[in-house]
Amino acid sequence: MKSIYKLFAVTLILTVFASCSNDDDATEELMGENSITLEFDNSVGSDDLLLATSSYTNSQNETLTITRLNYIVSNFRLTNDEGEVFTYEKDDSYFVTSEETGSTEVVLENIPAGNYVSLTFGIGVDQEKYLQGAEGQGDFLTVAEETNMMWSWQAGYKFLNFEGTFTSETITEATDFKVHMGSHGSSLDNYKEVTLSLGTDALVSDEMSPVIHLVADAGAILDGENKLSLTEQSVIMVSEEKSPQVALNTASMFTVDHVHNGTGDSH
Repeated sequence: MKSIYKLFAVTLILTVFASCSNDDDATEELMGENSITLEFDNSVGSDDLLLATSSYTNSQNETLTITRLNYIVSNFRLTNDEGEVFTYEKDDSYFVTSEETGSTEVVLENIPAGNYVSLTFGIGVDQEKYLQGAEGQGDFLTVAEETNMMWSWQAGYKFLNFEGTFTSETITEATDFKVHMGSHGSSLDNYKEVTLSLGTDALVSDEMSPVIHLVADAGAILDGENKLSLTEQSVIMVSEEKSPQVALNTASMFTVDHVHNGTGDSH
């Protein structure tokens, strides 16, 4: 009987040692740095977003044909499994994603090795950046102008540019709608941040360059926490009432679909 106990004890010690060794090996494997790719897959509910070719009905019984969906994402932070936060270089942290041009991928470079469990990012341009003035915006100002994401420098950036046509029970002819949301100068701040759990850890190392697939549900822009009727108001831009509602809705439209861990060569 004693020999059985001894055998059990030895087996337990070896198992624990092997487990610790494996943990050490796993930790040692995640060295160096690499990129993380964020893919923004735009949808409406469970359907893919197809510009100008498909129609979608919202909770107000309005039928929309979407022709443009552009939005600014910025100020990325990644949290690892030990609770440590990596903040992406601010001056390089502003991107326009555009279904219209097919520019729906953001590449974050020089991310230190680690197991990342959550992602935080902004929708739009924060006041700190805007107050640096036009010269402080770098190349991003030109990008925003070329992608219809500016009113003017004085009026500020469009954080969201959402356009198309719609019909409803009372408006039977296809009518244009425009939802342009942003912070208007420094007087109305609609910048929002979103934090998303990744579900599956994103593994970064010299050999690992993960791809995070995010879904952006454009239906939430009008049909989120705030229900907005295009029949009531088909053009929403500088509105102290509705712009903040659009901002809250837009912040809720993002979810993580899945994480692809690998070399980054295949998605």
